[in-house]
Amino acid sequence: MTSSRSALSLWHDTLPRGDLERTRPRLPGAAEYDVVVVGAGFTGLWSAYYLAQRDPTLRIAVLEREFAGFGASGRNGGWASGLLPMGYEQMAVESSRDAAVAMQAAANATVDEIARVVAAEGIDAGFHKGGYLRFATSSVQAQRIQADIAHSRAWGQTEADLRWLDRREARGRLVADGVHGAAYTPHCAAVHPARLARGLAEAVERVGVHLYEGTPVTSIEPRSVRTPFGDVRAEVVVRATEAYTAEFAGHRRDVLPAYSVIVATEPLPQSFWDEVNWSQRETFNDDRRYLIYAQRTADDRIAIGGRGAPYHFGSTIKPSYEHVDQAFDSVHRSLLGFFPSLADAEITHRWGGVLALSRDWFPSVRFSRSAGLITAGGYCGDGVALTNLAGRTVADLVTGKDSELVHLPWVGHVSPVWEREPLRWIGVNAVARLGAVVDRAEERTGRSPRVRSAVFDHFAGH
Repeated sequence: MTSSRSALSLWHDTLPRGDLERTRPRLPGAAEYDVVVVGAGFTGLWSAYYLAQRDPTLRIAVLEREFAGFGASGRNGGWASGLLPMGYEQMAVESSRDAAVAMQAAANATVDEIARVVAAEGIDAGFHKGGYLRFATSSVQAQRIQADIAHSRAWGQTEADLRWLDRREARGRLVADGVHGAAYTPHCAAVHPARLARGLAEAVERVGVHLYEGTPVTSIEPRSVRTPFGDVRAEVVVRATEAYTAEFAGHRRDVLPAYSVIVATEPLPQSFWDEVNWSQRETFNDDRRYLIYAQRTADDRIAIGGRGAPYHFGSTIKPSYEHVDQAFDSVHRSLLGFFPSLADAEITHRWGGVLALSRDWFPSVRFSRSAGLITAGGYCGDGVALTNLAGRTVADLVTGKDSELVHLPWVGHVSPVWEREPLRWIGVNAVARLGAVVDRAEERTGRSPRVRSAVFDHFAGH
């Protein structure tokens, strides 16, 4: 029988038998460490992993309210990609042109770094680097994608990093209905995210990190965190709470908790995979404003997600918000739009999760030495790989290593806070509806509505 924990997502449900039944102890009482990490998602686990690698003498603890991999790290679409949510010009203004180019190069290289660790630690995470296809399903999408590729050339991306595939070339990788062509980058891997998170949790324990589950942190203060079981003091506190940052007093406007929903099919027969020629497990989406994302899983399902769930007043986060039938149905319709032959395929899993949007779509890693506090996050949905880059950056900042990573433009970046309510609730949901309006107008007229599209892109970071 499926347990309530494993029912959180397909990924949790397909962990090795008994994995989630293993419960780690809670914090036994007040304690003192060199570094304490709040949150056992990807950011916290990668930070702890690389800190222990950099300096094995460090006393490190990770505190997690639920269990390792409970949140977005165990529920996302499973793309470990070099995609960045912020634009090149944004990064150049923050630092320099060279730093913007270096940030993209570092993001691309991170996919291979994750592959290295997965192999070195023996983590069975279904990791496969098949690349990413950004489909054009209309002529206006094709024009927009080709313009983006040309723009990337001016910022150091070569043909080997990103290139246009015409319709024939795109269908040579994946046969999907309505595709005019696609952008292709090799810098993306499909992964089972919960297996990666759980494997990382075991890896950090093997190098001496103390991982406490069932341990909520009620406040974070300079060089100290408070829990119901006692305070933990440390020279450095790493806040790795992503969307759940909004639940801390005084931080409700730091990030916006945004819900994404995913559906997964039953395992599909080999005849289907032969029909669509999807042999390399490329991830894909298209260029509509209603964002969708899909992968072929290691056990031959399609997991496809989208951003159709509404934002809730006051940045509140509740389990009930993860299940929105209208959003699930919309994602399923998108699946059938690409693959009509799957009309009778069973949808075995529906789930959702909450991710963090920074106000300017610019994630960050910040270190206040005076307060002994590091914060990392605001990945805007691109966190499966960016968390690894953040973890390595955290390790370099804490240990004082003057590496290239600590000079990347997201280090020290401070995003504006989100608007106060009710402006936040009105604005976020209005922009989401505007995206749907733009998509319908493009589909109906074959042209992008210039003003409405510009407004959407300005606010949504598309």
